Amino acid sequence: MSLGSLPVIQSPRLAGLPGVRHAFFTRQGGVSTGIYEGLNVGRGSNDAPEDVIENRRRAAAWFGAPAEALNTCYQIHSARAVVAQSPWGAERPEGDAVVTQVPGLVCGALAADCAPVLFVDSTARVVAAAHAGWQGALNGIVADTVDRMVALGAQRDRIVAAVGPCIGPDSYEVGPEYVARFLAADPGHQSWFKPVPGSDRILFDLPGFVLSRLSEAGVAQCEWVGRDTCAEPDQFYSNRRAFKQGEPDYGRLLSAIMLEP
Repeated sequence: MSLGSLPVIQSPRLAGLPGVRHAFFTRQGGVSTGIYEGLNVGRGSNDAPEDVIENRRRAAAWFGAPAEALNTCYQIHSARAVVAQSPWGAERPEGDAVVTQVPGLVCGALAADCAPVLFVDSTARVVAAAHAGWQGALNGIVADTVDRMVALGAQRDRIVAAVGPCIGPDSYEVGPEYVARFLAADPGHQSWFKPVPGSDRILFDLPGFVLSRLSEAGVAQCEWVGRDTCAEPDQFYSNRRAFKQGEPDYGRLLSAIMLEP
């Protein structure tokens, strides 16, 4: 497989926008082996560092960018978005979203069941990539990302966003204590949960919840690409699936976006 031709998933809403390239990468096309087989880009995983470096280089090459221009955070399940003005290289500032108005910088978010979100205001030429796990989504990572974009000249009503492959609403089982955290924040969050018949377990609709957070932040043009990371082992890494199978670790998927120079 040639560099630059890695298989990717794209959002129909984002694909037609001018001056922007985006990709929700799958696990296919990388050099990692064993439980990480494929395109593992997680520097926080226990994969061979040289394989992760090569996988990140391949992902950056898909955008026609050098490896050092792929900017991703040291993700901490926070509500903190970081503005990038230059290539970070090996640097990993703490946060859960990358925002830029600089052409040629690749904003990336890593996930393995959590929801990656890509954002564009093609008129203001501002883009962002966010990692929205349940904690970040609940605590405000979507709102902070939009706020940072607006500070760079974006307008909320022009922003288009896509939620990438993540654990789907039929795969994300949680316990009652988990639901209680959401209801303590807002009783209206009950709508994102449904009981599993004959069990005390509850299903959580993560992509639906993230879409609701986008709407609350003023982003009306948004969609989920409809792919469940937990249910498609050949295509995606999954924290939940790895835990169920007793595996000691898991790979990380990359979702990324770039303003064309």
